[in-house]
Amino acid sequence: MTRILLHYVLPLLLPTLLFFAWSMIARRRRAGAGPAAGMRDAPWMWLALAGVVLLGASLATLALTGGADPGKTYESPRYEDGRIVPGQFK
Repeated sequence: MTRILLHYVLPLLLPTLLFFAWSMIARRRRAGAGPAAGMRDAPWMWLALAGVVLLGASLATLALTGGADPGKTYESPRYEDGRIVPGQFK
């Protein structure tokens, strides 16, 4: 579950979360703008595009740096002597 959050959800939502945090700080500095002004005037297309770009970069990094070395074979998990031996590359 943590892996899903870190690799998929966080990169998609991070630009939007940063924008709204910045918007709240800017709104506190200048009085008069209502709380709905930030939602209505948000650059949704750019936030979504930035999220997709970050998601793509995250997945590309994961694909290029993760996994085992070429030529290794995967040994699946097995039950041995009353305990489960986790899967591994050999």
